[in-house]
Amino acid sequence: MTGDQRLGLGLAAGGGVGLVAAAVLLVERFRLADDPAYIPSCSVNPVLSCGSIMESWQAALLGFPNPVIGVAAFPVVITTGMALLSGAVLARWFWQGLQVGVLTGLALVGWLVFQSLYRIGALCPYCMVVWAVVWPIAWYVTLRNLRSGALGRWGAESPVVARAQEWHGLVTLLPYAAVMVAVLVRFWSFWTG
Repeated sequence: MTGDQRLGLGLAAGGGVGLVAAAVLLVERFRLADDPAYIPSCSVNPVLSCGSIMESWQAALLGFPNPVIGVAAFPVVITTGMALLSGAVLARWFWQGLQVGVLTGLALVGWLVFQSLYRIGALCPYCMVVWAVVWPIAWYVTLRNLRSGALGRWGAESPVVARAQEWHGLVTLLPYAAVMVAVLVRFWSFWTG
């Protein structure tokens, strides 16, 4: 299996998981819009509370429910993954466009993590699934694009990129650890009380 095919497998799997989570979240959001008394399936306690998040302004950043973005974007990720698995060679412009997309998604997820933890004060399990897949998708697409020169020769020749390739697994785990620590610290009184 080539490097792009391994990436394709990751994109197809991560995109599939993200699409399911975004779709379920969107259905839950529609149910809540239809019935304000509805308690979403992901509202388990005061901390794990999708309802609190869905009712915040942050849940519709662009004027429509945020999961619509995931329902629209994850099929692109899945399709890219399937194309790579089949051996397709994608144009440089495609990789550059995907790079913009995954970094935009990563920025949105980072903002939503901050908002959930420090402004809304609740966590949404389905949102956290989306968070969990967006980071490795963005990281591995970026790493591939740097290595291949899709973002310029400097990336393909950079010793920093070579080192990042060697330590890719650790770099993948660091954001998870950071978010887990932030969640534990932010909700410590709930977990221990």
